[in-house]
Amino acid sequence: MLRFALTQSFYAILPRMTSHDIRRAVSHVLLAALVFASTGALGAAQSADSNNRPDTPGTGRFPALKEEVTSLPGHVVYRPKDLVALGGMKLGVVAWGNGGCSDDGASSRLHLLEIASHGYLVIASGRILSGPGAPPRAPGPAPQPGQILPPRTKASDLTDALDWALAENARAGSPLFGRIDPALVAYSGWSCGGLQALQVAKDPRVKTMVLHNTGVLNDGPGAIPGMDVRKDALATLHTPTIYILGGPKDIAYPNGMDDFARITHVPVAVANLPVGHGGTFLEPNGGAAASVAVSWLDWQLRGDMQSAARFVGENCGLCQDAQWSLQRKQFPATASGH
Repeated sequence: MLRFALTQSFYAILPRMTSHDIRRAVSHVLLAALVFASTGALGAAQSADSNNRPDTPGTGRFPALKEEVTSLPGHVVYRPKDLVALGGMKLGVVAWGNGGCSDDGASSRLHLLEIASHGYLVIASGRILSGPGAPPRAPGPAPQPGQILPPRTKASDLTDALDWALAENARAGSPLFGRIDPALVAYSGWSCGGLQALQVAKDPRVKTMVLHNTGVLNDGPGAIPGMDVRKDALATLHTPTIYILGGPKDIAYPNGMDDFARITHVPVAVANLPVGHGGTFLEPNGGAAASVAVSWLDWQLRGDMQSAARFVGENCGLCQDAQWSLQRKQFPATASGH
């Protein structure tokens, strides 16, 4: 129904448009589709089956939990349950933008719990609005045909999350006091949330980017209120970056692959798993995409050579994995070249 409404409104004005207008309108429709596609995936996540699915603690050494904390309103924190078990290991920090720029900070909970279980503090925008711990949620008004609602979260929510984490690391009495390494910082996100991560990519504190099922449109910022994201945002990248896409069936695939082609100044990879725009977020422990994200973070932030071997060299792990396809540029020849 939504696809029909968007297409119908576009073709109604097509005879009056110049070629430039047509290209721009196509970009607007595609960006709207990108947001609605990820929102649709979130709708699936909020189905009765998904909501009743228990949280998975992750496969890492530190079983993880999610929680809301009063000192960071409008965010959901994912962390190892037992911080003492970390010993001398310091937490890395991953600030996360939700699919659809949603305010449901639990919408990718299985993926984020998996990352946290490997020794990361992951902070998602929003609140716990689905899955275990979510309050009853009355359905909101449905968008009118062709209506594009503004995102419920902002790119600045990611920098706010990082500000809070680093402040807690320095605050005596905080459970996180002295437990974070400020040098281990990443921004990440899914779909519209990936665009939010790109909006703050210039942050000098960030050391790597992990962008899922996303990409900037070629012509203009699109028609989503508050989402002024253009291709020149790619020039602000100053760290190694990976795109994890869902193959040609992913609505973000053309945009993400175009981003990859345009990035020539930092190491960049694109890994495709042919599962479409919804990725593997609903699978236990976040599925295959979460595993790749963890390996990338462990390599880029911790210098882990076993993780690097999944990405580097002719016989890299993902190169030999039939379900994945991997492309790389500006990459080291060997894992030790990081």
